[in-house]
Amino acid sequence: MSDKIFIPTNENAQDCVKNVMKYLSDISYSKIITGQHTQTMAQEELGVIRDVTGKEPALLGFELLSYSPNINYSDTDQECITEVMENYGTLKRAWEWADKKGLITFTWHWFSPLYGRSKAFFSENTDFDASLAVIPGTPENKALISDMDYMAGLLRPFCDKGIPILWRPFHEGDGNWFWWGFKGPEPLKKLWHIMYERFTKIHGLNNLIWVWNSPVANCYPGDHLVDIISCDMYPEKHLHDSQSENYNRLIKITDCPKITLIGEIGSLPDLDMIFQEKLGWASFMTWSKDFCLTEEFTTFDYLKKLYHNPHAITKENLPELY
Repeated sequence: MSDKIFIPTNENAQDCVKNVMKYLSDISYSKIITGQHTQTMAQEELGVIRDVTGKEPALLGFELLSYSPNINYSDTDQECITEVMENYGTLKRAWEWADKKGLITFTWHWFSPLYGRSKAFFSENTDFDASLAVIPGTPENKALISDMDYMAGLLRPFCDKGIPILWRPFHEGDGNWFWWGFKGPEPLKKLWHIMYERFTKIHGLNNLIWVWNSPVANCYPGDHLVDIISCDMYPEKHLHDSQSENYNRLIKITDCPKITLIGEIGSLPDLDMIFQEKLGWASFMTWSKDFCLTEEFTTFDYLKKLYHNPHAITKENLPELY
């Protein structure tokens, strides 16, 4: 790989960002970071992994959906309310994980800044128009900026403490199921540009590692705005392989060598296949709830086997990077 692969796009990036990116670059093609998404205060997934494997993932994902400023509590349903309530306060869990020097990634199912009902991160539940939101001065743009500034305030303390965050906004933007992807590639790229400029230049969030999450080339916002590329994948139940097709598609979105991650996955990958096929996945993150809590997608025997694979980096053998 190029020596430049771990140089952050933000010229003011903190040392913690440089440390994490260099580490991810160094382990690519030889090791892989184990990761698990959590979305509740109870973090049942972490408990299952501990009980089954005797280990912890090196990377924990945290959900920020309940921190969206525009949740419409007057026009919703019980499923939405339950998900929001279970998610209240999860930044406290992120701080606890930071105290243990674990790696952190944030996912934000962003309730639309205007016009939403129920789970308004889904395009079917909002009339919010991303193509209008990227036009300065529109009501949609003002609401967008207001939400971004609010989130920047929540991220600020992590920056002040020098805690690196793998920041993965606008995930799966190549699809039309979320409002940020519903209007297609051009508004999506502009949304990314607006957030990147605002978070780095105005708010000085120099602890963020910018993780792009789509394998579609015409959605890609540009090498100068992206530190790491990733994509999400949900293979068939109990199908454990290298995800080589997704990998080869992902790396083609840019000619510039980039660290590559599995942003989300259902059934766990096969680590031995990944390295036999010389793929550069640096980490994976299993999705939450049934993908980890049950054996519907991955048996507990396979989970234990993976966490004890010599290629797997768990919390126990993760070096202190910040």
